[in-house]
Amino acid sequence: MASPAAAGSGVSKFLRPGGRLQPVNVQAAVLWGVAAGSAAIYLVQPFDWLRKTFFEKPEEK
Repeated sequence: MASPAAAGSGVSKFLRPGGRLQPVNVQAAVLWGVAAGSAAIYLVQPFDWLRKTFFEKPEEK
């Protein structure tokens, strides 16, 4: 019985080399994701909300 990883590699043999998933493409996608996430945090700047939500203790009555 063939493992699922072997089945996936068998399918990629039929793709042309330019159409296969390359490690450089994965790395670029991750870096662009980090850049987009960083830009979103910079634009929104939720630091006051984070401080109030996670770090300050609620006052007890």
